[in-house]
Amino acid sequence: MSRRPYLNFSYFPGCSLATTAAEANESIKEAAKVLGFNLLELEDWNCCGSSSAQTMCKNLSLGMAARNLSLAPPGRPLVAMCPRCLHYLRSAQECLRSSPEVHRAMEDHWGRPIPLDLEIIHFMEVLVRHGLDRLKVHLQRSLQGIRFLPYYGCTLFRPPRFQKEKYFQGEMENIMKMLGAEPVPDALAFRCCGSFLSASDPEIVTPLVNEIIDSAVAAKANCVITACAMCQLNLEIRCTSKAKIPIFHFSEVLALALGAKDYEEWWPRHIVDPRPLLEDLKLVA
Repeated sequence: MSRRPYLNFSYFPGCSLATTAAEANESIKEAAKVLGFNLLELEDWNCCGSSSAQTMCKNLSLGMAARNLSLAPPGRPLVAMCPRCLHYLRSAQECLRSSPEVHRAMEDHWGRPIPLDLEIIHFMEVLVRHGLDRLKVHLQRSLQGIRFLPYYGCTLFRPPRFQKEKYFQGEMENIMKMLGAEPVPDALAFRCCGSFLSASDPEIVTPLVNEIIDSAVAAKANCVITACAMCQLNLEIRCTSKAKIPIFHFSEVLALALGAKDYEEWWPRHIVDPRPLLEDLKLVA
C-alpha cells in the first residue's frame, strides 16, 4: 500500500500544552505523525488572550489573539487542541470580521496581514474530516475495556454569535468507540470544572470537581478522558472525593491506541496514576 502524503496544518499549542500539560502536547504530535498530519507550530506564538488578560483588558486580549492570527500562513487551517484557545482565536477573528477599523488597526499594529478567512479548527475536527480511515489502518492497541466519561467542560456552550460554527461536541465518543473504548452515559460531561477559579478560589472548585468525578464513578466509568488541559488539571488536583479514577488527555489515549512507545514519560505527570488501569487492561506492559 502506498504511503499517503502528509497533510499540513498550522498548529497553536497554547500555554497549557507548552507547560503544565506537556504530555498532551507530546502525545498529540506523536498521534498526528502516525496519522500523516504535519502540525507546523506557529513561530513565536504567544498566549491566546484568555485567562487574566481578557478580564483585565479586552483590548489586550484581542491584540494577543490577533497577533497569533497574523502569524498563521493563509491557505492552511490553524489547529488548536485547547477549547479555550480555539474559542478566543475564533472570537478575535469574529471581532475583526465585524469591525474593519479594528482589523486595519491590528494589521497596522503588528505589521502583518491578518486573513479573515483563516479556518480555525480543533484537532478532533481534523480527525473526523481526514483521519477516520487512517485510524483504522494505524490502530495498534484496541482500547477495549476502557469505560470513560467523555469530559468536554463548559466551553462548548458558546455565545449566540458562534452557534453556526462547527465545534467538536460528540466527536470524542465517536473517535474513541472506533478504537474500542466505551463512553458512559448519564455523567456530567459538560459541567464546569471551575476553570481558573482553581487558582484564586479553590474552595469553589473542589465541590464542582467532586460532583463530576462522582458522576463518572456512578456511571461505572473507569477513567475520564478530557478535551481540555485546564479541565484535566482541575479534575486531578482539586478532587477530594474518595473515588479517584485516572484523568487522561484525549491525545494520550489516542496516541496509545496508535502504538506510542514513549508513554512512560507521560504517566508520572499524572496525580492519579493511570498505570494500574492500563496494566490491568493489558494496554501497557
